[in-house]
Parts: sequence; C-alpha cells; structure tokens
Amino acid sequence: MRFIHTADWQIGKSFRRYGVREDELKRARLHAIGAIGALAMRENAPFVLVAGDVYDHFAPSQITANEPLERMRAYPGVTWLLLPGNHDPHRPDAIWDRLMRGGLPGNVRPMLTDEMVELAPGVCLLPAPLLRNSETADLTAWMDGATTPPGAVRIGLAHGSITGFSDEQAQSNPIDPARAKSAGLAYLALGDWHRTMKINERTWYSGTPEPDRAGGQKIGQALLVDVASPDATPNVTPMDVGKYRWESREMDLRGADPADFETSLRALPDLHHTLLRLTCTGVLPLAARADLERRLMALQAAFFHLETDLDSLAAQPSDEDLETLDFDGVLRKSADLLRAQASDVNLDAAGRRIANDALIELFLISQNMRKTAPAGEAS
Repeated sequence: MRFIHTADWQIGKSFRRYGVREDELKRARLHAIGAIGALAMRENAPFVLVAGDVYDHFAPSQITANEPLERMRAYPGVTWLLLPGNHDPHRPDAIWDRLMRGGLPGNVRPMLTDEMVELAPGVCLLPAPLLRNSETADLTAWMDGATTPPGAVRIGLAHGSITGFSDEQAQSNPIDPARAKSAGLAYLALGDWHRTMKINERTWYSGTPEPDRAGGQKIGQALLVDVASPDATPNVTPMDVGKYRWESREMDLRGADPADFETSLRALPDLHHTLLRLTCTGVLPLAARADLERRLMALQAAFFHLETDLDSLAAQPSDEDLETLDFDGVLRKSADLLRAQASDVNLDAAGRRIANDALIELFLISQNMRKTAPAGEAS
C-alpha cells in the first residue's frame, strides 16, 4: 500500500503582518494541494491522507471552503481523505456539514466518525476526528479495539499532541506515543505539529506543506509512505512540496565587512521565494553600521520578505569615524571625554552605556550638520 500523508493545510489562514504579500502566501497554500496531487500521481499513490486542519477555521467563507475542493477535483485518480482537526473540528452545522450539504467531488471523502474505512481489500483506515478544538481524552484509544479483517493493514489517522515527547505546545488533544503498537497499526499518520517529525518507526507527523513562520520547518513537505504488510516497517520518504522557504538566522557581525555580509545573503538559494528573519548581533563602527543598513534596505527587493532585528547590534564610533568629522573646540573635547568614559572600567556598566550612547548621538548630530552645511562652510 502506497499513500501520501499530509496535514495542516489551514486554508484561509491570515498573513496580515506581511502586507502586500498576504494574498501570495494564501495562494501558496492552495498551490501546495496541487503539488501534493502531482506527487501522488507521479509516485502512483492512490490515496492522500490529510491528518487534520484542512481549513484554518471551522466557518470559512463559501469561496474559501470550495477552493481546496476544486484543487483536489483536478486529480480524479487520487482519493483525498480529510480529517477534522483542532482548527476545523466537526462541529454541528460548521464547515464539514456545509460541505456535505453542498456536495463534494467524488474523490474527496471527509472522515467524520471514528469508524473503520476500508481503503482497499486488506487495507483499513482508522480515523480519529476532532469534534471540538480541544479534547482532554485521547481520541485514538478506540483504535485498540477496532475490528478489521484478519491480516489487514491497519492505518491510523489523527490530529493532536504526542504526550511526553515535546514541549512544542500544551498537551491538548493528547495522543499516546505507543498507540501504533497497542492498536496494531502499520502506520499512524498525525497532524498538528507543523514540522516533519518521526516519533517512532510507525508514527510520523507530516508537517505542513506550506510553513507559516520562520524558525520552524524551512520548506513544506508531505510524506510518501509505503507499507508492505501489517508487520513490515513502513518506508517513509519526506518530499518537498512547498513554494516558499522560511529561514531564521542569527549572525554575529563583529568585525564583519557589510559588503561580504550582503554577498553571503545573496548566495542563499531562491531569494524571491525566501522569507528571512534575520537577527544581527555584535559591534560595528558607525560608518559600517550605516553601510549595513543601506545594504539591508536594498536587499528588501531581493527577498520575498526580509525581516531584520538590529537591536542587539551595537554601534561604536571608531577613531576613523571621529576623525572624518573634523571636530574642533567644544565638540572635540566632548567627544574625547565621552569616548574615555565609555571605556572607563571604573564606571559601572550603565554609566559606560550612557556615555557610549551620547557619543553615538554626538557623532550622528555632527554628521548631519556636515551634510547640511552650505558649501564652503566648515562643519
């Protein structure tokens, strides 16, 4: 038996913080359905198991509800089995009842009850749909006693948190990590955690096909699963299906050349489809800091989205910075005094920081005066 395991599509998710990019990120989640369908066709996998959170909300608009159906309809050779998750639980008169009333493509089957479904002769699916956002009981427990034909391959489908495995989120919708063993499952397909993760050889989270935050899964994936027999270890292959790459990097720029730093960022793959969250640390001379900010501004157009955090990047005027300003008189004496205080070990840390900040402010004021002074006048 070969199938695709995916989860957490969250169709209709909002990306308002990305401004003009929001619509593109929303469309990418629909594009991922097509990528999964194409993968299933290419790999001769007749079933796609969606382990919850097809939608981001249990009451989406009509067009949001129908858009994924049309993507799935485009792959009639693939049967899509959809499980309600914590974002789209099977609440009365909510999304799943609406879809059933409106009619579904023949190849789309919601799994709305905890009853065995025969996918093919000798292959049985045991779904555990969520009826509420949060459950305290393990809804996969019914699988232990589920009746299936002798020798059948038993596949579990659920959405929730494996207990005692990770602190990724609160333990709502708990799932026993030993469920595959206790229920005699050849494979347990899980959703809810948004990165591909192996719990044990028979239990996997597929991750999301299109990530929604930096710092987690870099690119969306689905799992290609081969199960040869009830006792055989399944062969699980993560497959990239996402359009956008989500990166999170922290870089120490102490002593770095801003030009080299820019070159390293431009060397990242597929910038136009990369969302990068960048945190810079260390210390740079003021001139280099200004150069860095100019380069980061230019890079905004190279990336799909670039988010920078420079709060931990200190700026320290160098001798060269100060000499270029032609300080004299009171300004010269003030700059020398502040520089001495900023490095005075007899001052506490707060005092040195105040002196350093005042020196930087003096530098910036003087630099601005020099830029705005009439031609021929001294700064």
